[in-house]
Order: sequence, then structure tokens, then C-alpha cells
Amino acid sequence: MVLDRIVQRRLTAVTSERLSDEPVLALHGPRSVGKSTLLADVAARHGVTVIDLDDLVVREAFRPDPGLFLAGPAPVCVDEYQHVPETLDAIKAELNRRTVPGRFVITGSTRHDLLPAAWQALTGRIHVLTVLPLSQGEIDGVHENFLERVLDDATAPVTSALSVTARTEYIERVCAGGFPLALRRSHAARARWFDDYVRLSLERDVVELSPRLRQGTQLPRLLERLAGQTGQLLNIAAAATAIEMDRSTVENYVKLLEAVYLVRRLPAWGRTLRARSGAHPKLHIVDSGLAARLLGLTPGKLARLDPGALTEFGHLLETFVVGELVKQASWLDQPVTLGQWHSRDGDEVDLVIEADDGDVVAFEIKAAARVPGKDLRGLRMLREALGSRFRGGYALSTAPRAYTAEDRIHVVPIDRLWTN
Repeated sequence: MVLDRIVQRRLTAVTSERLSDEPVLALHGPRSVGKSTLLADVAARHGVTVIDLDDLVVREAFRPDPGLFLAGPAPVCVDEYQHVPETLDAIKAELNRRTVPGRFVITGSTRHDLLPAAWQALTGRIHVLTVLPLSQGEIDGVHENFLERVLDDATAPVTSALSVTARTEYIERVCAGGFPLALRRSHAARARWFDDYVRLSLERDVVELSPRLRQGTQLPRLLERLAGQTGQLLNIAAAATAIEMDRSTVENYVKLLEAVYLVRRLPAWGRTLRARSGAHPKLHIVDSGLAARLLGLTPGKLARLDPGALTEFGHLLETFVVGELVKQASWLDQPVTLGQWHSRDGDEVDLVIEADDGDVVAFEIKAAARVPGKDLRGLRMLREALGSRFRGGYALSTAPRAYTAEDRIHVVPIDRLWTN
């Protein structure tokens, strides 16, 4: 799978819509996912230029007097604003003089909640859109709307239709991931791109965020250990022991890796739902292709039918599917809360999405082509606990057909996420 065309991002339309309501729109996400392209599109449509703070010359001209640049015609577009944190103070000053929708569009490759206090001063006047790697629908040129449909009506019958996606194609998609620049390369060149991406993220972005970083040489080893936990409950102690580091230091380093969008914690959901609900988050590498490269896994290795390969594919597939649903959630109009549920007895649901009205849809992800009744136990337990708030549960698997297993619980091929 090599991407050979221009991709139409779903967030393009969302960005235009939000600009009509929000004074400041912030596009946040990993490097190289297309934030700058989205910003350039906004600028072109409004006849303005982009202030590119990734360019050292522009940055040095901008830093002494950000207000001079930010007083230009709206929308003022600033790329990678975290390089000059004073940008936020200058935006605040401009908004104090005049607050109207569509004043600023900014992009950043660092999580906003780890930036200076000026960010807090913009509360109520800034809206964050998370830009993630390409979805499978964007890659295929399909307007996917699976999550939107099940949130709208999870009781609708599931059509029984043959899936066209074979296990080998799932493996290829998982290993390819969604970074546009990686997808434009062949397998060998893609592996080199992932290696360079990790190195630059750790040597540049993490160090810029934490200049006094000690033991920074341990970050690559830590990231590899965390990749081994993708799709599983985060175990800081195990990672610390493996690389012989203090647990509190590892916890701080994990936060740094989150800050530059290399890893994502999926929080525990419904801790008050049952007495024995777990509180630990799950960990996911931000992109399944990146996770596969960190683990040294290729399509050939994952295609083997030995227990080790099957287990590794299961974890990577969960990260892949959760990532696809998170992407679809990122362009929804309605706000939703994402999490995962697990009990201390070993029952779990891989992804729980709670709508603004408190209703829930839940997803369990299975790498097998057959989903026996015991694999639906977690979904049943949520249905029992939530009652009418449980809109629907979906076991997403490599099974060839979709069917309703029982009341409000369905088995659906994974490729329905993007094939409609």
C-alpha cells in the first residue's frame, strides 16, 4: 500500500465550520500528520500568509515583537507556535482589544495542557482540534461515518453482508499506519522514515519541551518498552524495571512522550459503575505503523500463525482500531468522552464512547474471525450496568459477516469502519 494521491482531510470542513464560531482555533497533533497543510489551506482560502515558526529565520524575526505580526488581517495563521510561547500572550492581548470569531488559527505539535499559563488565560476563547494520522477512509477516498451512525442510532439492525477484507490486508493496513509521508514510501523506505521520525521527535521536540532532561538517552529504550505495552494496561513499574530507571522518572518521561504525541493514554471509564472496576489507563502508541516499527514487526512476521505473532497482532490491531475510532470522534459535531473499561476480575471493553447525554456505545476488538459468546462478556456487563443508557455494543473483528448476536450487541467486520 503506497499512497499516490492528494488526500482530502475530513477536518478541512470541520475547520471552516469552527472558524465561524471560535476566536482562536488551535490545530494540535503529532508532527507530519498534515497540520501545516490544513493551515495553508485555511490561509489560501482567506488570502493571508502563514507565519511559519518552524523556520528559524521567521522565528527570530517574530520573537522580539509577536504583536506586530499578530495584528494582521484575519485569520492570522501561525504554524508551530510552541516555538515561541509568548505567542499566546500576544494573542490574549489582541483578543482583549477585539474578540470576534475567526481571528487566529494556530498549529502546535505539543499538547496544549503542558504549555504556559497564558493558555489558561485563553480559556473560553480558544478551541482545540486534534489532527491525527490519516484514517483508512481518508486513505481510500471514502467518506466514512460509522461512529456518527452508531451514535445517532445504535439500535438500527446490522446488515449481514460479506466483508471483502482478508486478514493479510488487515495486517498490511496495521503495519502501514496513517502518517502521510510514511504511506508515500515503499516498505524499506517507510521503515527508515519511522526511525527518523522517532529520532527527531526525541532529540528535538522532547528536548525543546524539557531542556534540562536527564537520562535522555534512555528515551528510545523506554519508547520501545511502551510499544510492547500498546493495547494493554499501562505498567509503569514494569517499564522502569526493564530499563533500570526510577519509577517516578519513568512516569515523568511517559508524560513527555504523551506531550509530543508519541503515546496516548486511554483513561479508565466508569470507575464508579462497579465496585471492582479498574482505575489504570490503557496505553496506545499514536499510530499502529509506528508501533509495529518500534517492535520490529513486519507484515511477514505478523502473518505467521504461531502464538507470539497472533498475540502481537492482537495488540497492534486494537491500537489500530481504537485509533480509527478516535479519528472519527475528532471530527464529530457533538462532544464525546473516550475511555476503556476493565474489572479487577479480568473483564474488559476496549473502547467506551459516552455521548453528551450520558448514553454509551462500546467496542470490543478481536483479531479472530470467529467471536464466541464468551468474548461478549464485557459488553454484556456494561449493558446490564447501564440499562437504557447502553445504546449498543460492537465486537469488531476479522469475521466476514456482520450480525446481531443478542439485544443491542453486534458483531461487525472491522473494515465496516471505513467501507460503510
